[in-house]
Amino acid sequence: QGSGKQPSTMCIISPTQVLQKRSSVSDDTQSSSSSHSSVGNFTAKTTSPKRILEKHDSIDAQKCLIAQAGLKNFIRSVTEPLDLTLPNAVRFNMNGNGRMQTWEDVYMAERVYTQCLGISKRIYQMHAFTHEPQRGLAYFILEEHNERSLPLLPGFDFHVLVFCYYNDKNEVTAVDVQYDQLSFFLHCVGLAQVHALFVEFVLTPLAIVWAKAYCKTCLVNPFTFLL
Repeated sequence: QGSGKQPSTMCIISPTQVLQKRSSVSDDTQSSSSSHSSVGNFTAKTTSPKRILEKHDSIDAQKCLIAQAGLKNFIRSVTEPLDLTLPNAVRFNMNGNGRMQTWEDVYMAERVYTQCLGISKRIYQMHAFTHEPQRGLAYFILEEHNERSLPLLPGFDFHVLVFCYYNDKNEVTAVDVQYDQLSFFLHCVGLAQVHALFVEFVLTPLAIVWAKAYCKTCLVNPFTFLL
């Protein structure tokens, strides 16, 4: 949550379409989809394109618009379509760089770093989410709109991938948040566009030249790891 300038709440929940696929799947597919291991922690098991396609027979893809000012209001709104509850205890993984155990700590951390980064208003949006009931998992793309408290710092929009896990009681037990941390940092300090131009016109041409030379010579040297 940013400074006191931002509204306490702004919510629009307007379901427009619900695609429900409840057809039965094979026992083999059900057993392979029932794991509650975190998607974002490199714990994927052996699979195949066929199993991936079969898994979608038990997935609900719901379209809805949720927009909230402040993380707490947004989280509460996101859980409403699935009738999930939010006990205070939760395993919250912030991109592998921060792991919190309660929602109170999550909300407090969000308030502090938002103010420290010069963000005066932050509006969270979720346009749709995918629900896998057999795994107790719902995941979605979160869009952040950030306005700055300092005129020299540009505002920016940012996208985050969020995985929410819940138990048989419909209680959210774990949240895994993944995003491009370098990109977020560059946006915060106002250097995202400069970095993008540098990559496009300096690094990329050099990498292409090196790749062509490597394909012709198969030469391996320390420069490989720099690119």
